[in-house]
Amino acid sequence: MSRADVRAALMCHDFGRLFKLARQWGGISFVKIADACDIKPERVGKLARGEGSITTYEKIAQVTDAMRIPGHLVGLAPRPWESARTPSGRLLPALKPGLMPIADSPELHDLGSFDLEGDEVQRRQFLAASIGVTGGAAFLSETTGGRRIGSRDVEHLQRRTARLRGLDDVLGGADTRQVYRAELATTLTLLRESAYTESTGRQLLGIVAEQAQQAGWAAFDAGDQGEASALYETAHQAATQAGDTALAGNSLAFLAYQQVSTDASGVATAAASCETAGPDAPATVRALLHERRAWAHAKAGQAKEAEHALEQAEEALIGERGDRPGPDWSSWVDTRELQIMKGRCWTELHRPLRAVPALEGALTDFDDTHARDKSLYLTWLAHAYLDAGEVEQSTAVIGRAMDLSAGVGSVRPQHRAHEFLLRLRPHRSLTPVAELLDRAAL
Repeated sequence: MSRADVRAALMCHDFGRLFKLARQWGGISFVKIADACDIKPERVGKLARGEGSITTYEKIAQVTDAMRIPGHLVGLAPRPWESARTPSGRLLPALKPGLMPIADSPELHDLGSFDLEGDEVQRRQFLAASIGVTGGAAFLSETTGGRRIGSRDVEHLQRRTARLRGLDDVLGGADTRQVYRAELATTLTLLRESAYTESTGRQLLGIVAEQAQQAGWAAFDAGDQGEASALYETAHQAATQAGDTALAGNSLAFLAYQQVSTDASGVATAAASCETAGPDAPATVRALLHERRAWAHAKAGQAKEAEHALEQAEEALIGERGDRPGPDWSSWVDTRELQIMKGRCWTELHRPLRAVPALEGALTDFDDTHARDKSLYLTWLAHAYLDAGEVEQSTAVIGRAMDLSAGVGSVRPQHRAHEFLLRLRPHRSLTPVAELLDRAAL
């Protein structure tokens, strides 16, 4: 790991060169690498000869963990084996749904005792103070102490969860992941150790579901697919026990979104999310779930189904203006978000004449302070322009996306930019393309 050539290979995700160097300088055979990374030996050999590349989150994370590569060397958050330890030094188990009540799950007991140390504590306290909330542990000590948890305490937790959710607007998962996880641990401790009515218990379970979804999203954004999946399943379990069908449907929508992001089909899960929430869910919830379903269809190459799901989302969002207000966790869904999803879907379906106008219109006044999201959306616009044969314009757009994503605590913009640069290589004879590729290499 101390060699400059190894670090250079890791920086540009050239795992084929990494495998070659591991054999050359570490004496590790391709067979051993293949076995550890769950890759066929012949593919390892081809990668080492420069044939093909590894680009999916799931496989990058798998190789990183198998070869014990620190996360920061490949643009990922610290891996679980690097830092996710209890104060005693024991590795935390992965969160998994069980048949027992969620508050009694031993995995969640471990999560409840999890705390951060050193710089991570200071960062969490700074971030919390910046939006006017105190640390989770402080709130816990004030509200428990043997007394009953009531409606005022639940309302406080709900407001707090909503405020903390706002961090995701401006920060990536690498910055928010531990904040959200610590909040979830605090609420789980309240659920286990406090006295409350059955109604209050259901409300607490709903808050657990919201916080697990947010923690799962941060883990997903930071590149940890295993933790994200486990947290989404925990959220679904908690929402189901709380009797909140909309929240349970949203948990499944998160799972579907993750599935398509790791090259699996999320169509069935996305369909289940809409069915779980039902037709009586608030308009913004129905719009959000139908958008996610459209995305799953688009990734599966199902144009008609994607278009129908987008129409259902638009009907929910625009056609029922008198509908009751939705929950805070779906309040961000609006007509611009719908246009962006339309543009993304049509880009994935290689329909640039539909994709470009939708994305251009939605991103015209999209504030740069939302750097992660804007840079991501620009990558789809770049792909759409390239599909339309506008190479120079696509190059300018992806350059803007790369500038915006610099320093953002998310692996996703970097991953998508890398994928796009691979598409640009055949056009290197064009000066703007050559300049951008050289800049990216540096």
